[in-house]
Amino acid sequence: MGDRALLVELGDKISPAVNQRVQKLFAAIDVERIDGVRDLVPSYRSLMVVYDPLCIVSDKLEHRIRAIYGRLDQAELPPSRTVEIPVVYGGDKGPDLASVAEYRHITPQAVIDYHTQPTYRVYMIGFTPGYPYLGEVPDAIETPRRETPRTLVPRGSVGIAQKQTGIYSVDSPGGWQIIGWTPVKLFDPHRQPPSLLTAGDRVRFKAISTKEAALWQQ
Repeated sequence: MGDRALLVELGDKISPAVNQRVQKLFAAIDVERIDGVRDLVPSYRSLMVVYDPLCIVSDKLEHRIRAIYGRLDQAELPPSRTVEIPVVYGGDKGPDLASVAEYRHITPQAVIDYHTQPTYRVYMIGFTPGYPYLGEVPDAIETPRRETPRTLVPRGSVGIAQKQTGIYSVDSPGGWQIIGWTPVKLFDPHRQPPSLLTAGDRVRFKAISTKEAALWQQ
């Protein structure tokens, strides 16, 4: 990836098993504290290793990474957390709930029921700081992105795109189907750590009323 990064690809599809290996490699390289490595960027199925070429050459870094990968089965991940996220579904907080229901030929309440059913895996954090990519939504509510993205999606908006669901951590443009909103703050630069969620965590959504959401904001 240019002259300052190597990309380690661990699979060719989205799956919990592949993603777990990405997270194990991330943790194992992080523990090694390799001189010259400046950042590690995990995704669904790959890990980008950003380095300073004045401190370590790419061939040597690749050799170190391959050696670490060879010991990957011995690596352990810290226990994952399960975080409950309250969501106000529909209305002005979820303007696409009705269209998702229409697309899937079910009722809006059925969309909510399906969306709150699974315990989702946090596959990666990206797009904006603290934005979690979660999977997978039940087949019954799998829905394509909007044909025309919005120029502004409010912070806290909960959306669906194909088999993924996610939470907008800051105000930003976006093309996901917005079905609800959470009062929980996903990203706070003054908090340590600033991101509420991290890759490997689990998320469960809970439907709440607008009145209950107001209590969360107090």
